[in-house]
Amino acid sequence: MLHDLKALTGSSVIATDGEIGIVRNFLFDDISWTIHYVVVDVGNWLKRRDVVLPIAAIDPPDWAQKAFHIHLTKEQVSNSPDVDTEKPVSRQQEIAMREYFGSMAYWVNSQLGGLSLIPTGMKYPLHTKEDPNLRSAWGLLNYEVWATDGEMGRLEGFILDEASWHIGYLDVKATDWPLDSSVPIPTSWIKSVFWDDHRVTLHHTRTGA
Repeated sequence: MLHDLKALTGSSVIATDGEIGIVRNFLFDDISWTIHYVVVDVGNWLKRRDVVLPIAAIDPPDWAQKAFHIHLTKEQVSNSPDVDTEKPVSRQQEIAMREYFGSMAYWVNSQLGGLSLIPTGMKYPLHTKEDPNLRSAWGLLNYEVWATDGEMGRLEGFILDEASWHIGYLDVKATDWPLDSSVPIPTSWIKSVFWDDHRVTLHHTRTGA
């Protein structure tokens, strides 16, 4: 089933021993457009602190209660690797997530252990060397979207396939359309993303959309 990804932002995160935080963001692979991690704020009213949780540790969203139930304890969540969603995930951060989450990380060899491998007292620092593929979903908001024959509009959100966690469509506010209208653009139409220019280009025309 397809859902607006924005609807999940602010959802409660429920660990095996109680509520631990709220969903702030999502990390996706910009080649496959599949979400690999959920970014969870486990801080307090004085200070926000974002950690990452792998999709494999999360049950399907409870849309009615706006909640995620996860297969981790509050301690395991609190000690999960930090992330700076203002930047691409660093290579060192990716390694830290692999080491911490074991086989629950999508790209880790399945021969590694699962939940039993997660240490309860280990924390990882965030470094600065960037991984060009793992990106913040909300970091793309307001990117320009260009077809082959001109600008279409600006990126306002994403449409998610709940079963696969694949981002199937971009929600684009069209430049030349009536006020408040938007157009769903398949991610399969994306030709390239120019991160420095905040621009997404398509290999389709505006009329083709």
